[in-house]
Amino acid sequence: MSLKIVLKTAPMVPVEAEVISLATLQGLSEKEISALPIFHGNQKVELGELFHVSGKANGELRVEGDLSRVKYIGAAMNSGRLVVEGNVGMHLGAAMSGGEIVVNGDAGDWVGPEMTGGKITVKGNAGHMVGSAVRGALIGILGGEIIIHGNAGNEIGSGMRRGLICIAGNSGDYTGVNMLAGTVVVLGKLGIRPGAGMKRGSIVSMHEAEMLPTFTYAETYHPLFLRLYLAHLKDSGLPITEAQISGQYRRWNGDSIEANRGEILLYQA
Repeated sequence: MSLKIVLKTAPMVPVEAEVISLATLQGLSEKEISALPIFHGNQKVELGELFHVSGKANGELRVEGDLSRVKYIGAAMNSGRLVVEGNVGMHLGAAMSGGEIVVNGDAGDWVGPEMTGGKITVKGNAGHMVGSAVRGALIGILGGEIIIHGNAGNEIGSGMRRGLICIAGNSGDYTGVNMLAGTVVVLGKLGIRPGAGMKRGSIVSMHEAEMLPTFTYAETYHPLFLRLYLAHLKDSGLPITEAQISGQYRRWNGDSIEANRGEILLYQA
């Protein structure tokens, strides 16, 4: 029997519950888990006051309820599988280094901040700053994989150093801003100013996009690395066609205010 944590009543104020993670709960009894401290607004309470706990962690954790005001679920995960049935709040999978998180709903801002490994899948929409550097930091995620099946907000992959982010819907403004390396794939439309300040890395879109004047058209070609990425994403259930996998892409180099070694690839339908 896997561990199940069910929200009793949707909170009216934010809840910080980084203990709802296999990194913390593995090997604990129901009583021990229920006694773990969380913050309900500015009040420190026991987990059991807001959540019903049943079972024992055996590598899988299920969390249920309207968790849109619950932050830091899956924090510091390094193994196992966490499934969220419902919407989830900010900072999902913060500092995650391994394992898998699946959200059958929407996610708030800051999915996967300071992530170094593992996989996060959100079956609905996500907020701003997916896979991005925290405020004041120059480097974003250092590895791992984030897949959003719906739309996402602004500054996707800000400062990312390694890893793969895929947005199946549309992304907001400043996608890939200040990227250092890694790959962001957007199957829908890019918002304005994609790649602003990027040093290296790849941004891919299946639609036309307005390029900043600091980006220069280089060539139209078939990037071999992209064939592998898109085939992998298709196997993950994303709506990617064989034409996109084997097709031609227009390559734009930038940002020239930096090293001019980044690229934005636009599918040539």
